[in-house]
Amino acid sequence: MPLQNRVDPFGAIVAVPERGTFTGNRGIIHDPAERRLLLRRWTTKAWIICVCEFRGRKRQVMGPGLNGNGSWTELFFLDEVTALAAGHRPCFYCRRFEAMHFARSLAIATEAARLRAGDLDSLLHTERLATGNKPTELGHDVLGTQADGVMVSIDGSAYAKHGNRLLPWSFSGYRDPIPLNSVRGCTITRITPKTTTLAIAGGYQPIWHPSAGT
Repeated sequence: MPLQNRVDPFGAIVAVPERGTFTGNRGIIHDPAERRLLLRRWTTKAWIICVCEFRGRKRQVMGPGLNGNGSWTELFFLDEVTALAAGHRPCFYCRRFEAMHFARSLAIATEAARLRAGDLDSLLHTERLATGNKPTELGHDVLGTQADGVMVSIDGSAYAKHGNRLLPWSFSGYRDPIPLNSVRGCTITRITPKTTTLAIAGGYQPIWHPSAGT
């Protein structure tokens, strides 16, 4: 049975066989004895994106950790585009270069001072769909101006903008692309938080799953 630790672009955590290409966490949100998710979905505002391999370290996923109480709950994402849409951001420890680039890109886009990690987390927490915040509705013309890597919802399904196309998202990878013009007249809402959208517009380039064809 797969563990309940796979995250979709909306920030929901489900149990599916596919693991994905990135991991991360929101604090300790599992029972290490039974290796199952608790009712809470975060214990910290620092929702991070980590690499799956780091300096040869090994962990039992959703296990007891060194102190027997669990050190953090491993979550998995199809790719960084998905993790960013869910409201996570690059880890300042295992992905320090990317985290610094993310913060710099946001500062460039907003023409403001670069935020510290804690301030960035607090800002993102006010924008995450999984914490109860409302998505932003986009007109079709605005959709075309969004940076590549921004994810949107159309009729309840997630799509990633990629050039003049939309890539339908799934846990196993992206499906065949559809042209932007094919969704004209549909209700479109942005999944990716505003802060992250600005960072991507400012130059941050998230890593795609190979199925995206990049």
